[in-house]
Amino acid sequence: MVRILYVEDNEDNVYMLSARLRRKGYEVVVATDGDQGVARARSDAPALILMDLSLPVLDGWEATRRLKALAETRGIPVIALSSHAMAGDREAALAAGCDDFDTKPVDFARLLGKIKALLPKESMP
Repeated sequence: MVRILYVEDNEDNVYMLSARLRRKGYEVVVATDGDQGVARARSDAPALILMDLSLPVLDGWEATRRLKALAETRGIPVIALSSHAMAGDREAALAAGCDDFDTKPVDFARLLGKIKALLPKESMP
């Protein structure tokens, strides 16, 4: 089963998106802050990370920079998720090392397309 790490501090978002991803055949593990997200990425070896950018303890930009600096997690694709769709947010997320960017509220079909584009074909559920 393809494992996705969802780094998100909002319980409603975690509940909604995790349930929908599980129905599509993904395994979802959750971290509630950026520091925990880095630790879970190292211990759980997800195939992909969904990273909220506004997180407690360590924000999503810095968590992504740390993940991309570590040899063991560098190759894991990261999709930034943000409710702040301000000009420059996408560019800032990509500059931090994110592989793609999407806005909240999540358009599930669009996000699934981005997930599928970043995962190897043989790992699809």
